[in-house]
Amino acid sequence: MTVYIDPPNWPGHGRMWSHLVSDVSFDELHDFAAAVGCPRRAFDGDHYDVPAARYGEAVRAGAVEVGSKELVRRLVEAGLRRRKRG
Repeated sequence: MTVYIDPPNWPGHGRMWSHLVSDVSFDELHDFAAAVGCPRRAFDGDHYDVPAARYGEAVRAGAVEVGSKELVRRLVEAGLRRRKRG
């Protein structure tokens, strides 16, 4: 099981956000996110949006810190990347 998180560098709604992804499955991602208190509504197609205030909690729970480009690379390599509909 590996879940990855990037730094909280993404602004939105007056806060900074990280992205949480799995390189195994969405089931793994949903289970991990629930365990660290991320609501299901924070799931955005292939990742969870995690507020900066929860970043440390996710890392302490086992999320591996990676840069944003590395996070996307792992998501793509796992075949779990979903593009937003435009």
